[in-house]
Amino acid sequence: MTAVLGISAYYHDSAAALVVDGEIVAAAQEERFTRIKHDHAFPTHAIAYCLEEAGLQPGDLNYVGFYDKPFLKFERLLETYLAFAPAGFRSFLKAMPLWMRQKLHLPREIRRELHGDYRRGIVFTEHHESHAASAFFPSPFDEAAILTLDGVGEWATASFGVGRGNRIELSHELQFPHSLGLLYSAFTYFCGFKVNSGEYKLMGLAPYGSPIYVDEILDKLLDLKEDGSFRLDLSFFNYCQGLTMTSKKFDRFFGGPPRAPETPLTQREMDLAASVQKVSEEIVLRIAAYLHATTGMKNLCLAGGVALNCVGNGRILREGPFDHLWIQPAAGDAGGALGAALYIWHQLLEEPRTPSLPDGQMGSLLGPRFSEQQIRAFLDTTPAVFHHLNDDDELDSRIVDLIEDEKVVGLFQGRMEFGPRALGCRSIIGDARSRKMQSVMNLKIKFRESFRPFAPIVLREHVSEFFEMEDEADSPYMLLVADVAADKRLPVADDGATGLDKLKGIRSVVPAITHVDNSARVQTVDPVRHARLHRLMTAFADRTGCPVMINTSFNVRGEPIVCEPEHAYHCFMGTDMDVLVLENFLLLKEEQPKTAVPDRDGYLAQFELD
Repeated sequence: MTAVLGISAYYHDSAAALVVDGEIVAAAQEERFTRIKHDHAFPTHAIAYCLEEAGLQPGDLNYVGFYDKPFLKFERLLETYLAFAPAGFRSFLKAMPLWMRQKLHLPREIRRELHGDYRRGIVFTEHHESHAASAFFPSPFDEAAILTLDGVGEWATASFGVGRGNRIELSHELQFPHSLGLLYSAFTYFCGFKVNSGEYKLMGLAPYGSPIYVDEILDKLLDLKEDGSFRLDLSFFNYCQGLTMTSKKFDRFFGGPPRAPETPLTQREMDLAASVQKVSEEIVLRIAAYLHATTGMKNLCLAGGVALNCVGNGRILREGPFDHLWIQPAAGDAGGALGAALYIWHQLLEEPRTPSLPDGQMGSLLGPRFSEQQIRAFLDTTPAVFHHLNDDDELDSRIVDLIEDEKVVGLFQGRMEFGPRALGCRSIIGDARSRKMQSVMNLKIKFRESFRPFAPIVLREHVSEFFEMEDEADSPYMLLVADVAADKRLPVADDGATGLDKLKGIRSVVPAITHVDNSARVQTVDPVRHARLHRLMTAFADRTGCPVMINTSFNVRGEPIVCEPEHAYHCFMGTDMDVLVLENFLLLKEEQPKTAVPDRDGYLAQFELD
């Protein structure tokens, strides 16, 4: 037996992944255990979980891998500070203590966190090698082009190459400070959202605006080449030398200072979101075309934080030259832990690889699971009123009844998902046909901005009936956007509405998941990867004729997705959620004692707004 532990840490979304004899045994983000969203600390809890899942101790590990090379990253930081000195002195003073205390001593830190029981070597892969490995090795392809895009690793901000069999080879890269991820994050910051957290909000805001700034961005902010490479005009940005993403010149160019967080959104922010989204899509499409021409490959694998931009991914699939696309579900830094482990197994140890169908990610259900005995033991410590239904069909029938009655259901079943998307095991679900469900979930369950859309889950065998996708198209990880099918759309009475007023329109027969531009971030559900959810949705479709539900992550704004029964119960009690399903235990809000309802403000105050 050969056990390989992969680790990502110290920047954002720390995680651990364990690969045993080439099989992905476990993977999880540290935030799920500590309840600190995007936790960057060393993934002590995630490592402990991975080892426990495999029944291993630290001394049983054969290899430990870290997802980037700290000395190369330190070199880039020092060279950048020197290039901009003395302007970057405040940023330098803020960064150096952590580097001197931890980041330059990672072998020591890793061995200490493993209780001194691990005495073998530690492998440091390059950041984009980790991303590339996470993209290709779990994919269903024997060979494929690979594209990685993010903010920055050591020096690289994008890379591409090919994967064949058990090897990857990266041949091209774009280097810091020129970065698509940082460009998008700069607009995220300027529009009042948190960097490394709010980029998906910017993507969701884009359809409310018009891309009126595209020409200005392409003329002034960057010089874009036909192959998708570009250079930024750094006078508009401040991330090299300061503590903000944009400069005063950026402020002047776009008509004033950045929007303050939590203040009302204006048309400017909506138009900026639409514009940078369109520019980003153009860049990615050009890179994809050049990559295809360079490699001649039919398949494409994607990873890196930019690969979470599912609108861009949808355009690559529809308009790009590749026949098939596979995206690592944990595309950001968390997935680097998995990539580091797989890189060691295949690339360094030269172990053979046989692609798995539908893929090797196992539905990305790689986190903890809890037995009915564990759940009952927890419930017995609470005043909860619950029902235990032994028969799965009876449970599904009860859930379908409740969803038909427009109840909001928290679903906690099976293994927790690895990556930022809830895929039906730590999800909140509801009736996509409901005209009130989108606003109810945003304002009473998630306590988040009203403009943010919700995603549909759809039975894969029915996907082309409701979305402009091919028959039984595969989108199991909620990473592709497609339009709602034309025959499912409705005429909109307020079609001339602008800005957030577009929210008022009923755009389709499944309005709860139809965004204002008639798009949806689609998750297809099949019986192989998500068997239990597929069974529930089939029961719902048999009853209603609708194979679509609404799906969002089981958490409130600022809270990591729930991991343990305790987290799910507290979220259920602290919100207006109607129903909680913990494996085969069913809890109805109306039956819970009033004394068990927590102070809502106190509950929400635990989580810093993202």
